[in-house]
Amino acid sequence: MAEARVGALPGAVDVVVVGAGQAGLSVAWHLRRLGLGPGSGFVVLDRGPDAGGAWQFRWEALRLDKAHRVHDLPGMREMGLSFDTADASRPARDVVREYYERYERWFGLNVLRPIRVGAVRAEEAGFLVATDKGDVRARVVVNASGTWARPFRPYFAGAPDFRGVQISTPQYRAAEDFAGMRVLVVGGGTSAVGFLRELEGVAAGTVWATRRPVEFTDDPEGGVRAVRQADEAARAGLPLPSIIHGTGLPATPENLAARDRGLLVARPMFTAIEPDGVRWADGSFEPVDAIIWATGFRAELTHLAPLRLREPGGGVRVENGRSAREPRLFLAGFGPQASTIGANRAGRTVARQVMDALRSGPGAPDRELRDHGGGAVL
Repeated sequence: MAEARVGALPGAVDVVVVGAGQAGLSVAWHLRRLGLGPGSGFVVLDRGPDAGGAWQFRWEALRLDKAHRVHDLPGMREMGLSFDTADASRPARDVVREYYERYERWFGLNVLRPIRVGAVRAEEAGFLVATDKGDVRARVVVNASGTWARPFRPYFAGAPDFRGVQISTPQYRAAEDFAGMRVLVVGGGTSAVGFLRELEGVAAGTVWATRRPVEFTDDPEGGVRAVRQADEAARAGLPLPSIIHGTGLPATPENLAARDRGLLVARPMFTAIEPDGVRWADGSFEPVDAIIWATGFRAELTHLAPLRLREPGGGVRVENGRSAREPRLFLAGFGPQASTIGANRAGRTVARQVMDALRSGPGAPDRELRDHGGGAVL
């Protein structure tokens, strides 16, 4: 496991990166390459007990070949590592955790964990980042905290009175936990599809409910369209749309076969939850023992609340990874950067803007920034 380095928490640095998932590590790699030293010029704070970002918390049965593609981190190939050739027979969480740990050590990124950031407050020369292990001041903050800690569960009348099991995606561990149960899976994304396929033959029965009709597609433009929609929403300060709404579900042979045998056939959403099941719009009743809410996530931004970033439209206005309201704050892996390849690209884009902000913002040094960790001299 990755070494916990809480004792190395500095009092002040140029940049604090919050989160060590795909986006956070990508930003850190690019900052190092641009001449900022890990630990002295920037520090990465991660709430997880180990390397791997949100992947370390995913369920045991998930394999890389059954998940969205995990793109390599920048510089990973020079280590002789690639997710393209990773062992797909092992749990995805173990592979990603191992690769990320090796990556952090190889490049000396000195990620500090486990540390929970409670609040980020603006100061004249930058920010005060308050954590459960002490405070650190920074001229610039890069937020890369992801979404895993904030699963979204829509409100439904009667939900508190349901007598069965209710969990969200992060709480799912194994299909065996639902052996012999009648399980309702709610949500139209790849996690919902994965749950249904794992539960087949283990649960007594499954039913699938989605807000929108399900489409299995090989549309090569779907990803581009989804990123554009997310970017438009972020620039306008609106709530971010679901990525799957723009891309559809992958039309793999396994998914199409499951659809054809009746497993992956979704019903429109129910109208109410009752103690022993759900009530459909036509008045019929479906008895269920468990409900799995695979209904997506929201960006984890609660620690940024003191900065008052929310727009009237309900979102946070972000352009090219930079906060419109607070230009010393960057949000990596947010909106159009949420995919693993988007997070990689965001690392370079954000890091370059961070270096510009350090050169021109309050507290900019008179001398040139010099290499502290193997990067180029600026």
